[in-house]
Amino acid sequence: MPHHLTSEQTAFRDAAERFARDKLAPQYQTRAKAHALDRDVLREMGALGLIGVDLPEDQGGLGETSVTSGIITEQIAYADFNVSYVQLLASLLGGMVVKHASPDLVQEWIPKIIAGEKLIGLGLTEPRGGSDAAGLQVRAEKSGNGWRLNGEKTSFSLSDQADVAIIFARTGDPAGKARGVSAFLVDLTEKGITRSHFDDIGTKPVGRGSVFFDDAFVPAECLMAEQDRAFGTVMAGFDYSRALIGLQCVAPAQASVDETWTYVGEREAFDTPIVQFQGVSFPLAEAETQLTMMRELCYHTLALRDNDQPHTSEAAMCKWYVPKTACEILHQCLILHGHYGYTTDLPHHQRYCDVLGLQIGDGTAQIQKLVIAREKAGRVALQYD
Repeated sequence: MPHHLTSEQTAFRDAAERFARDKLAPQYQTRAKAHALDRDVLREMGALGLIGVDLPEDQGGLGETSVTSGIITEQIAYADFNVSYVQLLASLLGGMVVKHASPDLVQEWIPKIIAGEKLIGLGLTEPRGGSDAAGLQVRAEKSGNGWRLNGEKTSFSLSDQADVAIIFARTGDPAGKARGVSAFLVDLTEKGITRSHFDDIGTKPVGRGSVFFDDAFVPAECLMAEQDRAFGTVMAGFDYSRALIGLQCVAPAQASVDETWTYVGEREAFDTPIVQFQGVSFPLAEAETQLTMMRELCYHTLALRDNDQPHTSEAAMCKWYVPKTACEILHQCLILHGHYGYTTDLPHHQRYCDVLGLQIGDGTAQIQKLVIAREKAGRVALQYD
């Protein structure tokens, strides 16, 4: 948590913490078995101002900072990792829509997203690979007063729930890599769009799957940013999500550590609370240290963003290091609960499975390390251009 909160940030933190504690935490594991998010919960969250808090006031947002968005994300994820996705995607993708879409589209979608009435998704990854994000095969061809989309997006969060999505498609030279890529804001209820749902081991309420475009028509006004130049322009926003993802992963790990401190203080072996044994207390002390450092890194990255300072390498650090370390901490907490920790009665396994997906999604550790190397040493650090 940032050291010096404004009065507004304190109010947001307290509201998010109350909502998370009272509404989300008691039913986290029950909701985690569902294959869809509870829209009533999302509308309640929206009514409290806990979705897209950083989006413009004239669209229903509150014009708050990236740090404030991070505070809310962390509080929600402490109680329910899956519900925190809604706030994260609203801030990330909603911000892209506000910046790059037409005013009419902004007015049509953003207030509903902020209210928790509509869900927004992202179509970037394709079956041939996710790390080579610029090597897109989905094509958009001009057709009358619009475009026809054809192809498949996969590993698509909210694949069968999103109402609208930012879809990246190739509009230029197939060999152009990042050049020749455009972005469209697409209503996913339109004709020619079908969806599938994967049976993942975690984040089931969010869900992943494929979205198929079979000559789906997209009106010309749905083009975002400049044609053939959207990849670098729009993708720049992902530095934001990587810091938010860090906080999204810190939170459940912190929840498990908090619960484990309580457990080891009460559990006895050899007539002694097991917290007195260094083999028990030292791993938790290490976890607290790691969580504190990771949290500071994430908020530092968001503060850099709020002050228009470069933060690409810091964001990449958040993305590769925090999910990995959070999973290690969650594993340790499960083990410290002994045989009871291996049951589904406790939430440690669920948190582990939920967080695990973010060691893959939104950029693997290997890609993030390449980003850091490039930022520090320039393109000479890479083996390709």
